[in-house]
Amino acid sequence: MSRYARQMVLPEVGAEGQARLARAHVVVVGAGGLGCPVLQYLAGAGVGRITLVDPDTVEESNLHRQPLYRMADLGRPKALAARDHLRAAHPDLRIDPTIRHLDPANAPALVKSADVVVDAADSFAVSYALSDTCLTHAVPLVSASVLGQSGYAGGFCGDAPSLRAVFPDPPGSGATCATAGVMGPVVGALGAVQAQMVLKILLGHSSPSPLGRIVSLDMTTTRLGGFSFVGASEPALSFPFVARQSLSARDRIIELRDEAETPTLPHASARRLVVETLDRVPPALGRRVVLCCATGLRAWRAATKLSGQGHTNLALFVAEAFG
Repeated sequence: MSRYARQMVLPEVGAEGQARLARAHVVVVGAGGLGCPVLQYLAGAGVGRITLVDPDTVEESNLHRQPLYRMADLGRPKALAARDHLRAAHPDLRIDPTIRHLDPANAPALVKSADVVVDAADSFAVSYALSDTCLTHAVPLVSASVLGQSGYAGGFCGDAPSLRAVFPDPPGSGATCATAGVMGPVVGALGAVQAQMVLKILLGHSSPSPLGRIVSLDMTTTRLGGFSFVGASEPALSFPFVARQSLSARDRIIELRDEAETPTLPHASARRLVVETLDRVPPALGRRVVLCCATGLRAWRAATKLSGQGHTNLALFVAEAFG
C-alpha cells in the first residue's frame, strides 16, 4: 500500500476509502485532452477498474495536450495505447478498452455497470446522450467541456440535475478543439478537476458533494469560478438522441445535409430537406420524425422549429458523434 500512502494518510480517505476505490468501476468516454489526465489520476489513485471508450487513433496534433501518448503511438487506437501506458505504470489496474463510438444504443449497458461515468468527449451530442442515460439510471456523471482557453467541469445526474437542466439549449456553434483550437494546460487542469470530482463521489465526500456543482476556468482572464445548480429543473421539452441502428422505415427520417456534404443517406427511407423547407413536414400521429446532421446543431434547430409547428415525436441522429 506504499503506492497510496500519501492519500491514505488523509482522514477522508484512509484504509477504508482506499478499499472503496479499489472496488470501484468508472467508465471514461474519451481518451483525448480531458481523458488523459482523468485516466492518469484515477489509475494513480487506485481505482480498480476503468472501462475506456474511444473510437479514434493517436495523431501527432494530439500530443501537445495528450501527454499520455508518445510518437510511437501514432496511428494506434487511443484506447489501446492508453491501456498499455496505464498498465505499465499501474499493473494492478483492470482497464477494458473499447474502440467504438459511444451512442444512445450502447450507452445504457456501459452506464448501468458503472459507479461513476466520465464524459471526456469532444461532442455535445455525446455529452447529452450520456447525460440522458445517466439520468435514467441514476448514475453520477462528471462532464467537462473546453474550448480555447476556457471551460468547465461539473457533476450531474445521480441525485443531481442533468446536463440538460443546466444547459437546455445547444451551444451557439459546432466548434470543437480541432476546429477552434485549445490550450493544453487548460484541458489538463479541467481533466484533473474531473478526476478529483470522481474520487470525491467514489469516497462519498459530501461537504459539499461535487454533484450539482460546476467549476469554471477562464485562462483568458485568469479567473476561476463556479456555481451550484442543485434544485435546477429538468427542461419541459427535450429532443432525444438516437443511434443509427434504431432508425427504421417506420420513422420519417430527414437528412439536413445536402448531397455534396454527405452522398450517403443514413437510412434507405430518408429524404433530404433543408431547415427552411421544414414546413412541408406535416405532423403524423404516432410516427417519429428523426432529424439528421453532422454535429447535431442543425437537427436541434430543426426539431425546435417542428415542435413549434405541432410535432411532438422528434429525435436527433448525429452522424459525426455516433458513427
